[in-house]
Amino acid sequence: MENANIFDLAAALGKALKEDEKLIRLEAAKNAYQSDKELQKCMVEYEVQQKALQGEITKPERDTVFIDIIQKRIDELYKLIMEHPVFMELNEAQADVNELMNAVNNTITFHITGEKPSCTHDCSTCGGACGH
Repeated sequence: MENANIFDLAAALGKALKEDEKLIRLEAAKNAYQSDKELQKCMVEYEVQQKALQGEITKPERDTVFIDIIQKRIDELYKLIMEHPVFMELNEAQADVNELMNAVNNTITFHITGEKPSCTHDCSTCGGACGH
């Protein structure tokens, strides 16, 4: 098989994956994440507070009260972000895509090497190439 054929197959695989419901879900979750003004505001403030904390911690004379205030706000923002439904959906969708990609890679590896991927006894994690 020529290299061109391999790349044609890879392109076809990419197109098929792009049409998979898991990748479609991820794209929708990314769009929702990017367009959620409340969540984006929290993300920006979280980054700003992290930088402020780093700046304060590195000072020779630290203001521990100020550090505590910043850390408390960081913790509040972290909780708001992690519990936000849009962020939760993005994380779940990304985890599903990661699982799919691992299964695809394990299947390809199996067909190249003939070695079974580490069996978790859950065929969704490996694409079922092991026949378990």
